[in-house]
Amino acid sequence: MVKKKLVLSAMAILATVSLAACSSKKSSSSEQSGTTASVKLSTSYKNTNKTNKSATKNGTLKLAEVNDSPFQGISDPILASNAEDSDVFSPGGSGALFNTDKNYKIVDGGLANLRLSRKNKTATITLRKDAKWSNGMKVTAKDVEYSYEVLANKNTTSQQYSSDYNAIKGMAAYHAGKAKTISGITFPDGEKGRTTVIHFTKMSPSMKFSGNSFIWETAEPYEYIKNVPIAKLASSEQVRKNPIFTGPYKLDKLVTGESTSWVPNKYYYGKKAQIGRITINVVSSNNIDKAFQSKKYDATVPSGAGTLGGTDYKNLKDLKNYKIVGQSALSYNYFAFNMGYYDSKTGKNVSDPNAKMANKSLRQAMMYALNQDQVLKKFGYGVSWRANSLIPPVFQKYYDKSAKGYPLNMKKAKKLLNDAGYKKRNGSKWRSDPDGKALKINFGVMSSSAANEATYQDYLQQWHKLGLNVQYTNGKPMEMNSFYDTLQKPKQNKMDVWLGAWSLSSEPSQSQLYGETAAFNMGHFVTKKNTKLINAMNDSTAWNDAKRTKTFKDWQAYMNEEAAVVAQKFSYAWTPVNKRVKGYSVSPADNNFWSNLALTSKNIQ
Repeated sequence: MVKKKLVLSAMAILATVSLAACSSKKSSSSEQSGTTASVKLSTSYKNTNKTNKSATKNGTLKLAEVNDSPFQGISDPILASNAEDSDVFSPGGSGALFNTDKNYKIVDGGLANLRLSRKNKTATITLRKDAKWSNGMKVTAKDVEYSYEVLANKNTTSQQYSSDYNAIKGMAAYHAGKAKTISGITFPDGEKGRTTVIHFTKMSPSMKFSGNSFIWETAEPYEYIKNVPIAKLASSEQVRKNPIFTGPYKLDKLVTGESTSWVPNKYYYGKKAQIGRITINVVSSNNIDKAFQSKKYDATVPSGAGTLGGTDYKNLKDLKNYKIVGQSALSYNYFAFNMGYYDSKTGKNVSDPNAKMANKSLRQAMMYALNQDQVLKKFGYGVSWRANSLIPPVFQKYYDKSAKGYPLNMKKAKKLLNDAGYKKRNGSKWRSDPDGKALKINFGVMSSSAANEATYQDYLQQWHKLGLNVQYTNGKPMEMNSFYDTLQKPKQNKMDVWLGAWSLSSEPSQSQLYGETAAFNMGHFVTKKNTKLINAMNDSTAWNDAKRTKTFKDWQAYMNEEAAVVAQKFSYAWTPVNKRVKGYSVSPADNNFWSNLALTSKNIQ
């Protein structure tokens, strides 16, 4: 089952931007909420056609990965930071440990079972007896433990570590390089046994759910990679060229940046793969609609975040011999402001009160200047809508549907800037900063479809209308990998504000995205109140569900007020599915997604 863009692992990761086009000229106040979807989609294709056993066994399922850049090719989910890598390697399962129910609660039946003890403050992970890697190696307790070493090693290239993992005994010392092992992880029946016990200093209710920020949910093939220094693991052959997996399919061919090809994994413990071959090819956002109309692909790679937008929906929703399948996405698009830097010595983000974007009124004004309701009403075609919060509606219990977010209000935007001292001086068309110095704001975006890039232009026009000199970083939209290479530097000044997207974990705690120690907190927004609210999501009070729900809503209100990161849009994750495909379902409870797939004919219909 694909729970999120980064398949079956407990992290948030980076996704490409998929925006609607816009040519909005209005600048009046808009009170339209625009924060609900206007169409309904089915989460599965109820295909009743008879399976063609020959076509299934000998045929090829053809999937598209929609992206405007090559994928990096990092198969290890701990080390990957881009959603595209997780997508193209998803048939292999990536060492995923647990099954879930429809609410993402961890249940028995996966590669391993989980038992939590609040009394003993332990999590016991027990592997199934027939758990093997795709090269025939046994999956061991050490494989489960080694994932924490890769995650937390002081020389790792992983960006998934956050302070929540310090709840594991000995983890903070290991992460700081003061210990060679993690004392709080033990093996009752030995490293080559089936049981791993994690000892915590505190327990959290989030541990019951997949995607929590305390228990990592994939195993690492220790014997296969143990001789590779963790610092060099992401560039190793074991990760880049010849990775091994635990899922129903194994990698047969890899063309880095372009495609992956998969065949059944004979060592898979569960329901056997039915299709002889699966291919996944990168297709640009400008070409994907024509590719489907030409019957080149059966579907896109299933993704919790989604890769198709409103214009695609308009063009493909009535496509003959295809069924639209989707659900509310585990993702959102967002604006973020550069507020400081990451201190690699302390492992903490630091907000700089003198940063260009440190003034809250400036950030709020820039958000009120945009007419997202008009943009998404016109170009979202019901599958994308204005976001009003940093918790998306897929988290029904915690999402604050009453939040207003930032609807267009140019009058308010101008007053915010005037009152804060951002004024036009000496006949200039641009506002200067409160000290009277020239103010240029660099806007970072990724290159995308022509329609999406028209949206970026609209944002620039609205900000120019407000009197702010906002220009593209480097003068134009950036290639995706270059965009993130720039953004993920500990300290950068090339992007003052940028547009990105999060593909989320299926448990909504925020420490890995916006915590003080989170590498993904790329805007470096840190305050005592933010830290307090994030910690309260998983402290002892969080076992009271009403208090935990209130904490999430308080955090949403606080982040909306601060405007350091502002959600831009929510969407459906959806795809057309060709009528020859059987077993296609994106329900969280479908833990056999890849194994369930079959074909009713040799060729795409």
